[in-house]
This record gives sequence, structure tokens and C-alpha cells, in this order.
Amino acid sequence: MDTEARRAQRLNLPAVIAGATLLVLVLGLLLYHRARGGTNTVALASTPKPVTVVEARASTYRHTHRYVGTIEPWYAARVGPQFISAYVDTVLVRPGAVVKRGDVVATLDCRNASSADQAVAMQARALERTQAALADKAARMSTLLKGGFAAPSEVEMQKAESESKEAQLLAMKAQALSASLSVKDCVLRAPFDGEVADRFVDPGAFVRPGTAIAALVDRRMVRLTADVPESDFQSVPPGAPVRIHLLSTGQNVTGTIARRAPAADPSTRTIHIEIDLPNRDRAYPVGTTAELRLDGGEAIPATELPLAAASVRARKATVVVIDGELAHKRTVQVVGESGGSLFVAPELAAGSRVVLEGREVVAEGDRVAAKLASTPQPQQAERAAVPGAAPKQEL
Repeated sequence: MDTEARRAQRLNLPAVIAGATLLVLVLGLLLYHRARGGTNTVALASTPKPVTVVEARASTYRHTHRYVGTIEPWYAARVGPQFISAYVDTVLVRPGAVVKRGDVVATLDCRNASSADQAVAMQARALERTQAALADKAARMSTLLKGGFAAPSEVEMQKAESESKEAQLLAMKAQALSASLSVKDCVLRAPFDGEVADRFVDPGAFVRPGTAIAALVDRRMVRLTADVPESDFQSVPPGAPVRIHLLSTGQNVTGTIARRAPAADPSTRTIHIEIDLPNRDRAYPVGTTAELRLDGGEAIPATELPLAAASVRARKATVVVIDGELAHKRTVQVVGESGGSLFVAPELAAGSRVVLEGREVVAEGDRVAAKLASTPQPQQAERAAVPGAAPKQEL
């Protein structure tokens, strides 16, 4: 029985192997057909490339100069001693305080100067009394000279001594005036009506001539100063209207150029201009930044498109224009730029479809599948030019 079972197993073994081999072949054939079915047999070059396009718009462009200036006070002073070195006794103001002309800002400990001033005053008084006595004596001796009761030499000596004492008296009075100035320098007063901009020292500090204790400004009228390139000298004549944006307050105001320097700065080759702005309510802080805009020339026709839709080099812009289903690269003249818009010569017709996204993968003559951008692009018609820098966006 065991012999017959072994013989049956040996007869069935080839059939099992053949069946397994056939199953493997069938599975391999199915996998091959599946792999072939997922392979793209169409050439990529013949497939339209997806791009996003925008339509160029007819617009106008006006050249605008943009400069950065500083708001400065009409008057500014740094209050401190000019003749004497001493310790600070009191400082009566802090930043933001409003002062009137003559108000005390600070005082110094000037006991030594006061003593010296009193000593000089007493010496001057003594010399004045001595000189008066000598002058009277010389006058009496002059009367005796007529009667022969006094020698001429004695009279001349008396007059010379009186004149010498008078000269000493004048010198002592000059010294007393200098000492009194030193004493007056111990009380520091506001030179004009204004506000305290800064406080530099506190009581107890030692100050010398020229050391500032506090800074005062008068900003009832402010000056907007700016330096423009020498090439823009004709563009900033006195009386020219200016649009001003104050960065500190966000306000937009208008003004006119009040003054223009007749010469350029020798180191920077820039022209200094000033604009006067009334500031009675003290709304404009000084020492802050402002942007100036001046229109130049007349508005000219141009074609506007997004700045991202072109590659700009020098005064030329390269764009990809869609004609039907084909892409063509064109080079056009740049008129200017502002914000996110580029303005080119009208040789690029309004309504032309320009590639906004996908320019990098599109070559000349490629077929494209264009999709119109749905987001409208900003339209501005002014170019901003900052002195010494490339054109920048207008705010």
C-alpha cells in the first residue's frame, strides 16, 4: 500500500510543477499588460503647457520724483554754560515741557563765581574812590599853579597818577563785567518760546562750557529739508508744489518749495531744498521722516501689465505673449514702473494676453493651455525715484 501511494505521488509531482509554472506565467503577463497600460506614449513636447495669463491694459504714465526728507524745527538750541565750569544744582524741566522765553531751565552751583564777582566789584569801588580823590587833588593843584603856589611838575605828576588810576578802574570794570557774565551763566534760561526735546544731565553732574543740559525746539513752524541729486536741479524750483507723506503720523499734506540752495554739496553733489509747514497745533514731531513727491512732465500713453509678467533689464522688458495657442517672446521698451505695475510702450497692444505664471517653462513657439488670472492687478501711473537708488515702489 505504501508503495502504491509513493508511486501516485511521483506521478502527480510533474502536474503540480506544470500548474505552478503556468500560474506564474499568467500573473507575469497580467502585470506586463498593466505596466504597459500606465505608460504615456504621447510626446511631452506635443502637449500644451499650462500657463496663467493676464490681459495688458491701456493706461497713462507720469514721471514722478520721490525724495526722503527730515522735519526740522524752526528754532533749536542746546542750553548749557558758555563761560563757567560748575556742578549742576537743579534741572527744572523734562522732555515735553513747554517753556517761555526767559524761563529758568537749570541752575549751577556758582558760589565761587559769586564770591569772585563780589571781590572784583569791591576792588572796582575802591579804585573809583581813589581815582575821584586823585582827580580832585589834581584840580586843586591846578588852581594853585596860577598863583605860583605849586610847581608845574607836581601838577603833571598828580594828573598822571589820576589818569593811571582811571585806567586801572576801567580795567577793573571790564573784569567785573566778565565776572558778572560768569555769574549770569549760572542761571540757564530758555532763549525762545518752545518745548523741551531732551534732557542730558541731572543735578550733581559737572559741566563745562559747551556742555548741553537740555535741548529746546520751537515747532510752531517746521522746515522739511531734503537733498536731491544735482541732475534734478531744474525739477525743484522754489514755488514748485510738493505732495508730502509724514511717516510719523501717516498724514498726507501739500506744500511748496520755499528755498533751494544755489550750490551743491561738494561731497555728495546734492542740492538742499526746504519746505515750510505751519504747525501751530504742534501736530508734526521734528526729527522724523517724510516722503516728498513732485510731478515731472506730462502724462504719456502706455500699456500697463503686472511687474511679475516681465523680465526687466535696463530699459527693456521681455514678455511672453500668447497668440492663439502658441507662445511668442517679445521685447518692448519700458516707460516706467509703479507699485506692482510695469508701464511699457504702446507697441505692446492693449488686450494682449501676457503670461503671468509659467514663463520659465515656455519656449518660443510652444503650445500652451492658457488660463486667465482672476485677481485684478493694481493700476498706478507714477514712478518713484529715490536719490541715489533704483526706482522703488510708490506707497
